[in-house]
Amino acid sequence: MIEDKRWNGVYSFEDSPYLMEVLTELRDKNTDSIAFRKGLVKLGRYMGYELTKTMEVEEIKVETPLEETEGIVIKDRKNVVIVTVLRAAIPLMEGLIKVFEHARVGIVSASRGKAPKFEIEMNYVKIPQIKPEDTVIVTDPMIATGSTLLKVIEEIKKYGTPKRLIVLGVLAAPEGIGRIKTAYPEVEIFVTKIDRELNDHGYILPGLGDAGDRAFGAPIKLPILPQVHTIE
Repeated sequence: MIEDKRWNGVYSFEDSPYLMEVLTELRDKNTDSIAFRKGLVKLGRYMGYELTKTMEVEEIKVETPLEETEGIVIKDRKNVVIVTVLRAAIPLMEGLIKVFEHARVGIVSASRGKAPKFEIEMNYVKIPQIKPEDTVIVTDPMIATGSTLLKVIEEIKKYGTPKRLIVLGVLAAPEGIGRIKTAYPEVEIFVTKIDRELNDHGYILPGLGDAGDRAFGAPIKLPILPQVHTIE
């Protein structure tokens, strides 16, 4: 885990050969949807393990079949809320929840409009009540312009003030990180890798394309049919 010196509380996992190998497969344009989803699950699970290193630990005594010994409990692990931004974040959540099995889960459906405005449309929000002892983990694979996450974080704050608010993603552009940290300095950001920049269409470069389309297939654009009026 590497802290990026450009911001406080922003971390990448570029020091992990395993995660870099998984990311390489995700970037490959020839990787099919099944392998892509499995790769996101792997990243979610591994990054979940890494997150536990930043959580509060309590030392306890435990009885083995032979004698008493020392052990630990990760106190924060049982107070986690995972907020999933549909749809590409579903496999990331699947990986995370293998580590945080007690987590309560929130769902947000948000879509970003086209350049240059990148307006955010939020159609569905279901977030559990947030307690002061909670760690909230927002999962969104691509932190590009930051527009979607700014809207999601604004919505989350209506449900309570957590102990920690974490954004977890696969790739991030410096532009998106900068916008989030400017608006919400307290938010921590963990990503597999911070990429170079955004292009004019708001896509991360070198990136991996549209994570939702690559994980679940591109949506079919149906033709707009003329309205038919019937006389009763």
